[in-house]
Amino acid sequence: MEFLTDYGVFLLKVITIALAITIPLLVIIGSSKSKTPSKGSLVVKNLSKKYEDMGTAIRSSQLNSKELKKYNKEIQKKKKADDKKPSKEDSVYVLNFNGDIQATEVTKLKHEINAILLSDTKCKEVVIKVESGGGSAYAYGLCAAELKRLVDNKIKLTVCIDKVAASGGYLMSCVASKIIAAPWAIVGSIGVIAQLPNFHRLLKKSSIDFEMHTAGEFKRTLTTLGENTEEGRKKFKSELEDLHLIFKDFVKEQRPQVDTKIVATGEVWQGEKAIEVGLIDALGTSDDYLVELSKKLKLFEIDYVEKKNLAERFAFSAQLLIEKSIFKFYDIVNRDRFIS
Repeated sequence: MEFLTDYGVFLLKVITIALAITIPLLVIIGSSKSKTPSKGSLVVKNLSKKYEDMGTAIRSSQLNSKELKKYNKEIQKKKKADDKKPSKEDSVYVLNFNGDIQATEVTKLKHEINAILLSDTKCKEVVIKVESGGGSAYAYGLCAAELKRLVDNKIKLTVCIDKVAASGGYLMSCVASKIIAAPWAIVGSIGVIAQLPNFHRLLKKSSIDFEMHTAGEFKRTLTTLGENTEEGRKKFKSELEDLHLIFKDFVKEQRPQVDTKIVATGEVWQGEKAIEVGLIDALGTSDDYLVELSKKLKLFEIDYVEKKNLAERFAFSAQLLIEKSIFKFYDIVNRDRFIS
């Protein structure tokens, strides 16, 4: 086990050094070649057809040649009938949101919502699959505002949570007409947290001075390098309380049935308990809901894909490589803990 630990640390060091050398070079090359911001494109996939093809593949594998021939004729007949249907029948659009601390996918979300609102199709409903543990309050506030555009335009919005929609993730989810969560999915965490280190004593010990000048008593409440004061700490805590109050009021406005005295403690909830306290409306996975919808309506998955230059693509791949290496190393070190 000690060998694996040493090897894992060595591997991470090698990857870090290689990336530290390569990424800056690619960024310089990429920036020199790309003077204008990269543009993206909208990708639309027919989910109804995808589900239908999956079912057809299983069914076809179980038929003999005669039955298969008859089955294929039925499929062709149904396809011709579908082609004759009006092209502007009610549709359901499916979006995906995977949130990080800065909610960087909000730009992607904005473009997808713009496309829906600008289309002349009959939008019966928008389903968004949310997965986020939260992050920046203002960033997730913007996510909530973007989703609310759909609600304000009288479009039914359903949020599906398969794993987690906590804190900022729940902030954006609560604007929906309906929230569906998998039985083990985590929701809630209606609270605010802020933490930062302070190196003032370390700098002082090393005889390093740090100066910070402000105009306005509370322009800077806490700092990582300067000496913090009790007044600054109290003001900072007061600002957190104010932000928490805004969070609670927003949830209450979107879901009046929720008792914020119970749910706005920073705790997380799951399953039937989440239904009981009013944070979600039903239990189920996103696939459960979408497969049922596909039997009655046409489903289309919308994805705004940004075009990346060479440096951006490499940086993204490097990030995935580092994450994969860390998780793999963690899995190797801890594997014996879960073997009976």
